[in-house]
Amino acid sequence: MTASTATLIGLTAIVMWSLLAALTVATGRVPPFQLLAMTFAIGACVGPLTWLWRPSAMRALRQPILVWLVGIGGLFGYHALYFLALRLAPPAEAGLLNYLWPLLIVLLSSFLPGERLAPHHIVGAVLGFAGTILLFVGNGSAAPDPAHIPGFIAAFVAAFVWAGYSVMSRKLAAVPTDAVAGFCLATAVLAAICHLALEPTIWPETTVQWLAILALGIGPVGIAFFVWDIGMKRGDIRVLGAASYATPVLSTAFLILAGFARPTATLAIAAALIAGGGLIAAKDMIAGRKS
Repeated sequence: MTASTATLIGLTAIVMWSLLAALTVATGRVPPFQLLAMTFAIGACVGPLTWLWRPSAMRALRQPILVWLVGIGGLFGYHALYFLALRLAPPAEAGLLNYLWPLLIVLLSSFLPGERLAPHHIVGAVLGFAGTILLFVGNGSAAPDPAHIPGFIAAFVAAFVWAGYSVMSRKLAAVPTDAVAGFCLATAVLAAICHLALEPTIWPETTVQWLAILALGIGPVGIAFFVWDIGMKRGDIRVLGAASYATPVLSTAFLILAGFARPTATLAIAAALIAGGGLIAAKDMIAGRKS
């Protein structure tokens, strides 16, 4: 597989993740941990389907404990917080706040050995922060609705969890992509345990909700992790990193098209600030050089 092919494969993950918020809202009132268990159980089947003609690929599950902790912590931790955020706060605002993760990846990566924090990283961070503040004051109030604060906190923490997982994954490049199936299965099991202990069971009520869950499991929490892993390990990381800043804008657009959010000026400006801040912070990746 060439680097360009791997990059194109990785780019498809960005489109699938842009649908994550809209599909999650479309699942109805299914509790967060139940939704997590259902979708990741589906996602865990995506990779192993290819093991029918590649039985040796199962050996990818034999990984050190650190690899499992990073994989499960990233997938389970991020999505538990993300699904919770979309249940407790307005989906468009929570989604944009969560999509600070591309910017955070750039900032956290700058602290890795051989990297440094440059002025454009700081400018990008300030713009991204301004976009998040605008989400809270755009309705003319100095503070968000108190009832939505837990959801916003969950979205904010989720962004840090995913950024941390992504940066750590760069240091585990030798881990085969097939190991992602094990991370998905473990996430489904943990989510099921949390659901049984903490939540009531609420099954989808309509065909649309069932289809949304199926689509989530196959795409954003299934195939997307495998193709992203391929892109990050074999493709052009600079291109993939820069392209990921389109995610918050696409995500908000899909929410609006699906009728789950209104196309307000506040959302448009906030999306532009967050995405623009990320693009500035990713100048090195776009230009193809180090600071």
